[in-house]
Amino acid sequence: MTQGNTATRIALLTAVAGSAFSTSAFAGGDLTANATFTTNYIWRGLTQTLNDPAVQGGIDYVDDSGLYVGTWLSNVKYANATTTAGADEFVDGANFNGAGDRFSYENDLYFGYTMDTGPVSWDAGYLYYNYDSAADFDFGEVYLKAAAAGFSLAGYMLTNTEANEGPGQDFSAGSTYYLSGDYGIDVYRGIVLGAHVGYHAGDFSEAFNVVDGNYLEYNVSVSKAGFSLMASDTDVDGIAAGPGYQNDDVRYVLSYSIDIDLLD
Repeated sequence: MTQGNTATRIALLTAVAGSAFSTSAFAGGDLTANATFTTNYIWRGLTQTLNDPAVQGGIDYVDDSGLYVGTWLSNVKYANATTTAGADEFVDGANFNGAGDRFSYENDLYFGYTMDTGPVSWDAGYLYYNYDSAADFDFGEVYLKAAAAGFSLAGYMLTNTEANEGPGQDFSAGSTYYLSGDYGIDVYRGIVLGAHVGYHAGDFSEAFNVVDGNYLEYNVSVSKAGFSLMASDTDVDGIAAGPGYQNDDVRYVLSYSIDIDLLD
C-alpha cells in the first residue's frame, strides 16, 4: 500500500515553513542553525552510514507561542542486499533499508508545538523523513515528548509512508511505533552523563531497518561543550546484525556539535 503523496506532503511543510520564516515572525522567536560531525550516524540504535562518519546540519525557527518548524540533513549509506544476504531472503526488493546507492541523503522536515505545565515540558509534532526519490521509502511520524528533572519520555507512531507493503506486512498508520526514555545529569562543570533506552516495533520497522522482529536499543554517553562520546548497543537480529551493519556489536561514537543564533 502506498500511503499519501510525497510532493504534497513536502509542499505542505514548505508552506508552513514559509509562513514561519517571514520577517515579522522573527520579532517573536528564535532562528537557529546547527551542525554536527559524527564518526557514526546512529538512529534508534542502528547505524545509518555503515558505521562511517556523517556530516549533519539543520535550521530551526521557534516562535514565542511555542510553535516551531525546522529541517535537518545528513548523509546516509546502506549496504546492498547482495553484500549481506541472498536476494531471495527479501519479499519485496524495495522493502529493505539495504538499498545500496538508492540512499545517499536524509532530509527531515518537522513542525510542532511546545509548552510547559508546571515542572513538565511537553513537545508534540509531526516529522517527515525524506530520502532519495529512487529509494521509495519516505515516511512520516507523529510524536509526543515529556521532560522533567532530567528525565524524558518520547513516543513516535508511523502515520504514512510511500513504501509498498510486502505480503503479510502492515504499514498502516499506527502499525509501527517507537518508545524511548532518557536521563541526563550535569555531574561537574558542564560535564553531562546520559543514559538512553528505546524500543522499536512493527512491520515497517522490520522492513526499513532489515531486522527480525522488534528490538531494544540502549546507550550511555558523556558530553561537554559540544563534544560527546557515546557507547551504543542493541539486541537486534537479522540483516541489520550482519556484515556492514554490525548493529549487534557495541559501537563507540564521537561527535561534535555547534549551535548558531542566526538573529544575532
